[in-house]
Amino acid sequence: MPKESGRKVVATNRKARHDYHVLDTYEAGIALMGTEVKSLREGHASMVDGFCTFYNDELWMEGIHIPEYNQGSWTNHAARRRRKLLLHREELIKISHKVRESGFTIVPLQLYFVDGRAKVEIGVARGKREYDKRQTLREQQDNREALREIRERNRR
Repeated sequence: MPKESGRKVVATNRKARHDYHVLDTYEAGIALMGTEVKSLREGHASMVDGFCTFYNDELWMEGIHIPEYNQGSWTNHAARRRRKLLLHREELIKISHKVRESGFTIVPLQLYFVDGRAKVEIGVARGKREYDKRQTLREQQDNREALREIRERNRR
């Protein structure tokens, strides 16, 4: 069987970019059980309520929903269990120092496979205020309208 190549996105946390200003992003491995990997390969996952925290100088991801594998038996996993993230020690130290500052948090942004290995993209982020969210939506709407006008002018 040929080895997988490239990047296959399983789930994205679209709400995270709406609710947070993402400052730094990191790619981390995930310690998963076999049935979790099989369920991810089928494309089943939800990152809506996901967040990351430090326990004993290790980074853990919580709130990610990976449903049970259909063909799994007694070896199946809990759908919302805590999962360990695998990063280099220097990256963990850098992230922990950043999070200790007030207002910063760690949010999972995307869950994907790279060359057959499950990875998660995490971001060190600061929460947006309500007016920041409205401003971002207004800018996106203005950009869409400008592109629409340019397209209409080019058609004539």
